[in-house]
Amino acid sequence: MATIGLIGSGHIGSTVARLAVDAGYDVVLSNSRGPETLTDLVEQLGPRARAATPADAAVAGDIVVVTVPLGAYRQVPAEPLRGKVVIDTNNYYPDRDGHIAELDDESTTTSELLQAHLQESHVVKAFNNIIASHLGTLHRRAGDPERSVLAIAGDDDAAKRTVTEFIEAIGYDTYDVGPLSEGWRFQRDTAAYTTPYAVPGTAYPWPGRQLTAHGLKEKLDAAVRYRDL
Repeated sequence: MATIGLIGSGHIGSTVARLAVDAGYDVVLSNSRGPETLTDLVEQLGPRARAATPADAAVAGDIVVVTVPLGAYRQVPAEPLRGKVVIDTNNYYPDRDGHIAELDDESTTTSELLQAHLQESHVVKAFNNIIASHLGTLHRRAGDPERSVLAIAGDDDAAKRTVTEFIEAIGYDTYDVGPLSEGWRFQRDTAAYTTPYAVPGTAYPWPGRQLTAHGLKEKLDAAVRYRDL
């Protein structure tokens, strides 16, 4: 099976790693603080996991998940990701990331920014509109009536097929939203962002609930640009 590299091992990254290991993948984890800070997580994940630097995780991964704060996207190593499928989980939080003019005026999207940085890679947006606790609990086997769906977007059809196969292996169906430019439909604060996976009327951390393709499509269709809010 493919090896999954992770650049960033926070809540989403570590959850993706755990799901991947459970599905039989090898994972190579990294973060900005060094491999030694990932010792406990690697021990929890078992023999299919190891820690490395971001550059080494990029080299090792057949598929590489970039799950760092958006403000650090330029630090993602481009050369070792040349020609590879890259899953982007980013969201834009100006209070955390600083203001980015082309996102503020909505002339581009977060994943298009990463794609421009990784010009020789094939970026697919995924995992950005679900919180880690839901991602880690809503996965189901193929054919299970309670299986949920995750949105993806990308400009390369082959890359989207690769990501779809991975997401299906770790317990979810996928819904193709279209090119990266359509990724705004499931960005922060849209109707498709996090709450469709939450049980209504409950307090955070919300218990999770199944989200069907029909339910996700309704939310994607209801998306409103920030400038129109």
